[in-house]
Amino acid sequence: MDLFGNSTDWTEKLKPILTKYKGQKHPLEYHNLYQLMVMVVLSAQDSDANINKIAPALFDAYPNMESLAVANEEALFPYISEVRNFGTKAKWLLEIAKTVQNDANIPLTMEGLVALKGIGRKSANVIMREAKIPAEGIIADLHVIRVAPRIGLISETKDGIKAEKQLMQVLPKEIWGEIGMAISFLGREICRPQPKCPECPINTICQYYKKIKG
Repeated sequence: MDLFGNSTDWTEKLKPILTKYKGQKHPLEYHNLYQLMVMVVLSAQDSDANINKIAPALFDAYPNMESLAVANEEALFPYISEVRNFGTKAKWLLEIAKTVQNDANIPLTMEGLVALKGIGRKSANVIMREAKIPAEGIIADLHVIRVAPRIGLISETKDGIKAEKQLMQVLPKEIWGEIGMAISFLGREICRPQPKCPECPINTICQYYKKIKG
């Protein structure tokens, strides 16, 4: 049962955004798995645009896990001082690097990723999606948390874990890998805090749009 009150083929209803955003790369401008992991950790409560700006100098200085594993917090600070909560994130990154040691050891399972400091389910889902690993969950970033209740997929919540859990209950597993980012891209481009509903490819199935149209 879903919020429309009956069992619905969500894959069909969400097909326009699944098609529109299928395989589209995450907005973080990474070039390998190591860079992606570092940028995902840094981007928590910060913008992708800000992380993209500081990343080139950081990766020139620390091109891989091995180089990061022998760094210290003070050495990292000049590269990440413009990132929100950079002190805590420096600790997390150094702990990850000391645990993983080299790029080849980066885990690609939900269990392996969330065991690392600074990586929760949302970050793990992003890393697995970008690495093209079969999904074990659904990306629930701040855009998804805003947009999914508007569509009518889940009830309102500010909690990413709760949002993901609800999405996993109503959406078939075969679309888990793409639907989170598809909803996120929709939230970035169209379903913004002030949504551009007439431009939305799924406005015909959206509860919010039905409401504002009266």
